[in-house]
Amino acid sequence: MGAYIVRRLMLLPVILIGVTLLIFLMMMLVGPANRVSMYVRPGYKGGVGTIEKLIHKYGFDRPAYEQYYTWLDKVVHGNLGWSQSARMGVTQAIGQALPATAELTLCSVWPIIFLGIWMGFISGTHQDKPIDQITRVVAITGWSLPIFVLGLLLLMIFYGVTGWFPPGRLSLWAQQIVMSSKFHNYTGMYILDSILNGNWRILLDALRHMVLPVITLSYASWALILRIMRSSMLETLRQDYVRTARAKGLSEKVVLKKHARRNALIPVATISGLMIIGLLGGVVLTETIFNIHGLGRFAAQAALAMDLPAILGFALFYGFVIVFLNLLVDISYGLIDPRVRYE
Repeated sequence: MGAYIVRRLMLLPVILIGVTLLIFLMMMLVGPANRVSMYVRPGYKGGVGTIEKLIHKYGFDRPAYEQYYTWLDKVVHGNLGWSQSARMGVTQAIGQALPATAELTLCSVWPIIFLGIWMGFISGTHQDKPIDQITRVVAITGWSLPIFVLGLLLLMIFYGVTGWFPPGRLSLWAQQIVMSSKFHNYTGMYILDSILNGNWRILLDALRHMVLPVITLSYASWALILRIMRSSMLETLRQDYVRTARAKGLSEKVVLKKHARRNALIPVATISGLMIIGLLGGVVLTETIFNIHGLGRFAAQAALAMDLPAILGFALFYGFVIVFLNLLVDISYGLIDPRVRYE
């Protein structure tokens, strides 16, 4: 296991360079005059031949390998260009949008994974019984119901009618406190920052605003995990080693939890990793419906405005996230199933 982790960490720089090459090739499909806009802020005034001067200044008339080295040096130093849609640097825009998406992801991932695994395990071990039928109906409903429909329904009922759970991340009075000098923004995630500041009113308000987005984001994903866990459990329970464990006289509890469940978790771990990648990338519909200024909304606005630097910067960030989370998923296989060896 240790040797495998070391090998993967050694390959990690190569994979990351491959990601940067792909992004650079995408950028090279655009002409030099358009690429200049990545580093020119609004209101820039130049004389005759300004475009040619800027192309030469930023090295867009040099060989491709020199352009790649220059661009990679800017990336390493955090310079991803200027975002016209966000009206700030791409790195700064991603940094401002990331806490909102990270907070939504961290609040959503636990019910998605643990509730999905638990309900899938219950459903798989009680095949065709009433509890199995109920969970299957719930899973099919969650998987079939579009996110924007569910989000709008929840918003209409629990905000429009009852007023319990408003959109956004904080109420107006809470935003004023957060933006004041009395409140220290350590991470940009209001739930965590309110705990660190010891401000329980802000904590309760942030949790109240997070309820509907988490339910909306979790329902469909939770239904998928449930279905996969159920199918995996049914397949595992038919394996010879499960029948052997029962023939040896082991209790049904030990057979199910120690032998069957751990082996059934491997496909769930793969899907869970991909699901977290999607959540960290930002869920456009959820963030738009509930007025959360996260990565998904940032990427959507950049795409609508044809903001090339923002689109490429988001693609680069998302590529790095995929690489690191795939590494963690591969390592988790050995922790879930001791039979898995990486030799």
